Amino acid sequence: MAKEKNDANALLAKKKKVKPRKSRDADCCSVNFLKCVLHIFNVIYLFAGAGVLLVGAWTVTSRHRFVTLLPTFTYQAIAYLLIIAGALGLPLCALGCCGLKTENRTSLLCYTYFLLITFILEAGAGGLAYYYQVEVEHELRSQLNNTFISNYALDTDVTNAVDTMQTEFKCCGAFRYDDWRKSVWHEHDPRLLVPESCCKTPTSRCGARDHPSNIYYNGCIDHFTNHIRDNLIILAAVGVGMSVIPIFGFFFSCILYVRIKHVID
Repeated sequence: MAKEKNDANALLAKKKKVKPRKSRDADCCSVNFLKCVLHIFNVIYLFAGAGVLLVGAWTVTSRHRFVTLLPTFTYQAIAYLLIIAGALGLPLCALGCCGLKTENRTSLLCYTYFLLITFILEAGAGGLAYYYQVEVEHELRSQLNNTFISNYALDTDVTNAVDTMQTEFKCCGAFRYDDWRKSVWHEHDPRLLVPESCCKTPTSRCGARDHPSNIYYNGCIDHFTNHIRDNLIILAAVGVGMSVIPIFGFFFSCILYVRIKHVID
């Protein structure tokens, strides 16, 4: 009798030592639940990436007509960072879906790392845009006039950008219309006081007369600065705002990686 009791106690103790294995759907952080969350995230991330790509492409195609007048490449770099981050959307979603379907930990790990890279690209572009929109006014005030008077008529891209700016913003010169009298272009033909793009009604050699009824007197720097700053604010908002999305995917993919590891092990 005592022997049977001891055997029963030993069996009970053995059962207590063996912990039951958790199933894939044991709690709210189960493997299947996390896979479902990440599938939904991939759809959202794909559209967000497309949006970032479109903003970057729009900046390059529609807002780069004056970039040759900027002293640095910061503005272009911001746009290209957003294009790269947005272009990662489709291949990254494909990698994520493949990793979720096969539950391959290597694919999930790569997916997680690329989400982190996307976050860095978008947050970096947004932060750089925010910083540059503060600095761009000082940069333009110190360099724009020199670009006008030194490169106009000598550099085709600068010439086209200046003419487009003066026509579009209805302005003349960097600070004032008489800035042109110090330019290399004016030295070539002193009878022309301002370029034709300064004229209210552009005609051949209309710049020979600088009367206010004929040309614009206000400079271009304020219009140009506001134009660039408005675009930079958009880029900063898109970059910083969209950088929040990869963080969620990074968080859930890390949890899923650990859960799959525990289920397999």
